[in-house]
Amino acid sequence: MSVSLKKKTVETAVQTADDEIYPQAAQTVPRPAQEADPVPPPSTQPETAQPAYRGRTKFCKHCGQVIAAEAVICVHCGCQVEELKTSAAVQPIIINNNNVVGVPQGKMKNKWVAFFLCLFFGVLGVHRFYEGKIFTGILYLCSGGLATVGVFIDLIIILCKPNPYYV
Repeated sequence: MSVSLKKKTVETAVQTADDEIYPQAAQTVPRPAQEADPVPPPSTQPETAQPAYRGRTKFCKHCGQVIAAEAVICVHCGCQVEELKTSAAVQPIIINNNNVVGVPQGKMKNKWVAFFLCLFFGVLGVHRFYEGKIFTGILYLCSGGLATVGVFIDLIIILCKPNPYYV
């Protein structure tokens, strides 16, 4: 046995004997305080070093650890604790239902009628009158279809148009 343990045992025995002999003194005389055990009892939780956050803090919703208030993901468990903040403003969705693409403008004309009018009466400009182009029809009538060069160009242009076409 060590010396300190023997000393404690002797002091306890003397104190107990004194209490039996002098019961009144035991009630009035304070006993010396017991020395604290220098080794603390083992804790049930492992000691984790809590990071010292400056400013505001909050608790993780999943593991309960202290994290910074601005944190989106917990540094302890890796779970997402808040929705991600987007820096760009949310763009409004614009629905444009007035699609008029492909709607023909003007009067519908048949490609083959214009082609045969140009082939047989092109020098007179009849195909231009058919399309509703009065000024060029008069010009073709006075110039002989621009000396038949204009008639030849119009035949190629009419053949390249879809049937029906709009003017």
